[in-house]
Amino acid sequence: MRFPSALSALLEQGIIESVVRPLMSGKEAQVYLVVSGGEERVAKVYKDAAHRSFTKRAEYTEGRRTRNSRDARAMARGSRHGKEQEEAAWRNTEVEMVYRLRAAGVRVPTPHHFLDGVLVMELIKDAEGQPAPRLAEADLDAVQAEAIFDQLLREVTRMLCAGVVHGDLSDFNVLLDKDGPVIIDLPQAIDAAHNQGARRILLRDVNNLHRFLRGFGPTTRPMRHGAELWDLYARGDLRPDTALTGNHTPSDHDVDLRALLWELEQDEQDEQRRRAAAGGS
Repeated sequence: MRFPSALSALLEQGIIESVVRPLMSGKEAQVYLVVSGGEERVAKVYKDAAHRSFTKRAEYTEGRRTRNSRDARAMARGSRHGKEQEEAAWRNTEVEMVYRLRAAGVRVPTPHHFLDGVLVMELIKDAEGQPAPRLAEADLDAVQAEAIFDQLLREVTRMLCAGVVHGDLSDFNVLLDKDGPVIIDLPQAIDAAHNQGARRILLRDVNNLHRFLRGFGPTTRPMRHGAELWDLYARGDLRPDTALTGNHTPSDHDVDLRALLWELEQDEQDEQRRRAAAGGS
């Protein structure tokens, strides 16, 4: 079996005992099932910039800071060193966000090692002990889907209370274990307080969850959770246990609704193209 040289380095260092098989491949990374620390784990190997398909990256990196002023200047100039530091920052963000979200009680995988562009994490398993499926691939009925939707809203609430917006949340970036959804793939996650597009990105994430639920049939539930979440967060009234209603009356400071709807429509078209490329519906 062929696998990236980055995994060979971890094998030589004893961080990984063996590589079992490829598990999945995404637009940002390849994920392998490995044995590490005497148990099955996953190793996420980030792709080089030339082989990634993640678009509109600049909107996610806005507001990210580096402690090294030399690196910051190099990144601003776009020099070779600056591009290398941008790549390192992009990968480091996932590690930082996973630790931050676990501390906030969000259901994300446990990280174990991060070295040479490889993140070794907990293997999320289903009830039979097999690698958990992505939510998009799970066999669910409408009642189960609604329960998972509500669980995900609670996770998004906890995330925003920790100041984090996922940035690419959909049923493709959620695994389903025996206890419910586990959120994965966080290199594009943003700090809600330092990114001017945070509100729009949050609404897009929540809109993707709405799309997941609508896939199981029409619902009479009010679906303004994204705007409700942001309004509570902006007022300082959001708590990890806040129960969302889905009702929201726009406030005077809300953004131009027509422009926002246009952006969400563009994002929905992007998501549909992405699903078609992944073989989804």
